[in-house]
Amino acid sequence: MAPRIAMVAGEASGDLLASHLIRAIRKRLPEAEFYGIGGPKMQAEGFDVRWPCELLAVHGYVDALKRYRSLSSIRKQLLAQILRDRPAAFIGVDAPDFNLWLEGRVKDAGMPSIHFVSPSIWAWRGGRIKNIARSVSRVLCLFPFEKPIYDKAGVAASYVGHPLADVFPLQPDRAAARERLDLPAQRPVIALLPGSRQSEVRNLADTFIDTAALLAQRHPDAIFLVPLATRETRALFEEALHRRQATELPIRMLFGHAVDAMTAADVVLVASGTASLEAALLKRPMVISYRIGKWQYRLMMRMAYLPWVGLPNILCNESLVPELLQDEATPLKLADAIDHWLGDAGARQRLVERFTDLHHQLRQDTATKAADAILPHLQAAHVTA
Repeated sequence: MAPRIAMVAGEASGDLLASHLIRAIRKRLPEAEFYGIGGPKMQAEGFDVRWPCELLAVHGYVDALKRYRSLSSIRKQLLAQILRDRPAAFIGVDAPDFNLWLEGRVKDAGMPSIHFVSPSIWAWRGGRIKNIARSVSRVLCLFPFEKPIYDKAGVAASYVGHPLADVFPLQPDRAAARERLDLPAQRPVIALLPGSRQSEVRNLADTFIDTAALLAQRHPDAIFLVPLATRETRALFEEALHRRQATELPIRMLFGHAVDAMTAADVVLVASGTASLEAALLKRPMVISYRIGKWQYRLMMRMAYLPWVGLPNILCNESLVPELLQDEATPLKLADAIDHWLGDAGARQRLVERFTDLHHQLRQDTATKAADAILPHLQAAHVTA
């Protein structure tokens, strides 16, 4: 009998990650069937989409509260199907706020529940790991330092590497990226990435534009690239350009193309998040910045116990790249930090070497390793059945 596997993936990134996992499991179990909440990439691998993953894409606490009732209804309906069908396993891909509840009830019903992409237990104080321990049969970790945390807490965990490390080349071709973007080979290029969310762009656009204005005075031939993910974020950045009276700056806004922009750049100014990891895998010098509400920032700092917020520094366990956050994120300090990278070839080369080591560490063929970690749970469920 073909094993059936229930899955939930949240947003586009989860859809991509889950599609690779489905393909890897099918190499071992060609007859396996998959269903639940997913997206078009999962569907292309034969996944039975009962609800589209876009339904799980919430933006901030207010949006989450507004949609709580509908999301809760969907989750309960899916749980009822799982309890009726009794699949070989449930796999929650990211979306921990949605998935951990499901995983706990699936586990209580005697079926394996696997969480793919560990929540950021290493970033915050508190007992979240206790809830994870109650809810899951196994956690699949993208970062090597996560597994020892779970081991210490008695939670089964497997380190599977980061999928971006499999996709990105070990030696990015900056010349080819500049050619694709029609950029001169010799002029300094600075990529500005104020974030993918509207709230991030609102908080950072003015500061990033003022930083670009300072750098343009120091480097009159500099070009600034601003990749933006949506029409809404592009409109917000355009509004900020007019507000700062900076429409004459040599700024090129791009629809997407963030990876090309970072690859082509000499230095990247980036909001903290996954983009900072992308910049590290692209071996780019960077300055990390972030700005949120005053009280939200105080709460975050009270909860955090690591000295860094940027993934490159966290993964390398040292202050490799500057982090200028909140009140420290002034145009002058950001411009000075970027200028440091532009003027120190030795520091840039040392950073390339450290980021290359990190890339090798994270490049594990994530989908294959994840499938290898999941397969024993499927086999055990088959024996039990």
